[in-house]
Amino acid sequence: QVQLVESGGGLVQAGGSLALSCEASRSIFGINVMGWYRQAPGKQRSLVATITRGGNINYADSVKSRFTISRDIAKNTVSLQMNSLNPEDTAVYYCNAQMWGLEYWGQGTQVTVSS
Repeated sequence: QVQLVESGGGLVQAGGSLALSCEASRSIFGINVMGWYRQAPGKQRSLVATITRGGNINYADSVKSRFTISRDIAKNTVSLQMNSLNPEDTAVYYCNAQMWGLEYWGQGTQVTVSS
């Protein structure tokens, strides 16, 4: 089992940047996949970026070249650097961990991009 706590959301103007962080309650070295998802009002939750235990990274097409996912195994954290934000990026961002066939979610952090 793992608990995930996100931080770093907030309000930013279009074109700006934000960095999100997700701290896990246990070592992330043994977690198969960690990542970020987002849910905008009235829409389904969707993938933003993931990183596997082996370091393979996947991005949604809409964020490629603007967002960067990274991890710090020593600090049990996964981060999401978001640049060139636009109003369509406004959503609640959730940290996700997949391990042993189970899925865990953080409580979410709001990101609002004003035009």
